[in-house]
Amino acid sequence: MSAVCLVNGFAGAGLDPQDRGLLYGDGVFRTLRVSGGRPCLWEEQLDRFAADAARLGLDFPEASLWRGDLAQLAANLAGGVLKLLLTRGGGQRGYRPPETPKPCRMLIYDPAPPQSDAWPMAGLNLRLCELRLGAQPLLAGVKHLNRLENVLARAEWNDPAIHEGLLRDEAGRVISGVMSNVLFWREGHLCTPRLDRCGVAGVTRARLMRRAAAAGYPVRESEFGLDEVLAADEVMVCNSVIGLHRVARLGERTWPVPAASTRLRALLDA
Repeated sequence: MSAVCLVNGFAGAGLDPQDRGLLYGDGVFRTLRVSGGRPCLWEEQLDRFAADAARLGLDFPEASLWRGDLAQLAANLAGGVLKLLLTRGGGQRGYRPPETPKPCRMLIYDPAPPQSDAWPMAGLNLRLCELRLGAQPLLAGVKHLNRLENVLARAEWNDPAIHEGLLRDEAGRVISGVMSNVLFWREGHLCTPRLDRCGVAGVTRARLMRRAAAAGYPVRESEFGLDEVLAADEVMVCNSVIGLHRVARLGERTWPVPAASTRLRALLDA
């Protein structure tokens, strides 16, 4: 089965060539793993999706519309990945948003298993990216459609033995992976970078922080330099498709055995 796309609830519908998502990246999206015929963390993802849309001033379609779209795909869902997108729709030429926008919603279902399913559970190999993320507090945390920084960062390597890249901002603060959030364990604390200047606030990251705190583990969200990450007892990356993976190597630094990822993965998956 090939990928299936719904545009405003219709299969095979075309996208307006003047759509602002296409022209300017004026929109937001979410990516969900599909398992056993069901999209994982659907309600949490939809809530975060709506919050991101509000940050951009986008009118968010009623949840019933997204559920109706999902129902159309239900018979075909097995495994794979589901992507939800919302753009501001078409409009006049120029950056100025239309006064009466007509948002465009899309669902794209790809039944192919994610490449990350083949990643070694023993630990990932990360590289330090040369690209530095620019600061824009108005967009920080939002999963908007303009992901050119991530595209350029991912273009830095072709080696299949490298699974992910680590991104810093212009001041050298560690922010995230190219397609993941970064967490690390140090002296009994679960630590993760603040995302108030740049980066994407992932649903899986939020879920893990919430559940770790409820289980009694101290959670620290702060600014961290590369040296602090390298000094960690264990480093991990996560997103809604790959779940939680431990890092085995970052440059010359290695973490041969897990310190907390086994416990944290159990909390996340419970």
